[in-house]
Amino acid sequence: MTDIVGEILLPSQDLSADISFFTKILQFKMETIFPADDPSVAVFVGHGLRLRLVRGLEGPAAPIHLLCEDPASFAEGKTNLTAPNGSHIEIKPLNPPLVMPQTQHRFVVRRLADQAPWIIGRAGMQYRDLIPDRLGGSIIASHIRIPDGGPVPDMVHYHTVGFQLIYCYRGWVDLVYEDQGEPFRLHAGNCVIQPPEIRHRVLFASDNIEVIEIGVPAEHITTIDHEMELPTSTYNPERRFQGQKFVHHKASEATWSDFRIPGFMSRDTTIAAHTENVAGVEVVKPNGTESVTSWHTSDIHFTFVLEGSMTLRGEGQEDHDLTAGDAFVIPPLMKTNYLNPSEDLELLEVSLPADFKTTCVAERET
Repeated sequence: MTDIVGEILLPSQDLSADISFFTKILQFKMETIFPADDPSVAVFVGHGLRLRLVRGLEGPAAPIHLLCEDPASFAEGKTNLTAPNGSHIEIKPLNPPLVMPQTQHRFVVRRLADQAPWIIGRAGMQYRDLIPDRLGGSIIASHIRIPDGGPVPDMVHYHTVGFQLIYCYRGWVDLVYEDQGEPFRLHAGNCVIQPPEIRHRVLFASDNIEVIEIGVPAEHITTIDHEMELPTSTYNPERRFQGQKFVHHKASEATWSDFRIPGFMSRDTTIAAHTENVAGVEVVKPNGTESVTSWHTSDIHFTFVLEGSMTLRGEGQEDHDLTAGDAFVIPPLMKTNYLNPSEDLELLEVSLPADFKTTCVAERET
């Protein structure tokens, strides 16, 4: 195949001044310049770019972003510059730190029956937003489905994220993860966490696959890794990715115990232990005894109704009759009660952090 080189064309009014700026300040290398007697074109290369400055070229000067490991050590420490030709130059960190927005606490109820149409997202998957305002950008919760099964047009990628959960709600999906061995099938009722920047890929899905995906913060970057092949030749299930271990929780191997709220029991996914309490994930069901009023101190407390039905009563709120597919967020210190749970009720509870206090009153409030 013939080699192809891309160039960005930029106008120049004073080529001499531009040469000095791009070579001395921005540390580009000048590759060509012509004609010799009265130069009107100069080509610069560097930082993954090839720039052709043409004297007298009409049109605006394009902005340029340069990503730098240490912005303070580049371009005299300046982060916003204007070249003689008018191009605005921004110097940005190559690996900006993950910013966790402050949670804007709010009581949220999202009912499947009231939901707007599904939105087509990455790799052709359909997304339903479970927290529309995303609590100020602190969390995104999505109900994702793929109606037609088969190979998924996904690539090896990773997320720059603080916490990410994939809970298989319906059907099954084949996944593969960096250092975690051969591809495996994630069945309904099971879940995984995707630690920060672990490479992974979705391979194959059953018909009508549905998953619940939680991401913190709401806006995070997905990066395609064109170099890594999965599965990797190394197998290291104990590896920690920024302090978190990969978890594949299987419902068939879990044990049930008393839940933090009387009237219910839960199975712990062990995610709290493997994320150093960044997040806790439990599946909850009634135990046949009376429920009570409670309140918590968790910063983010999200629940999805997996099966069955219940009535959610919140202090200062009207009662909400919930069924499978509905979701809610309870802000800290808000008194709530899970009333009239059906025998088949199952809830997926996600809390950040995992370690928080719950206070219960002895009798149900009416």
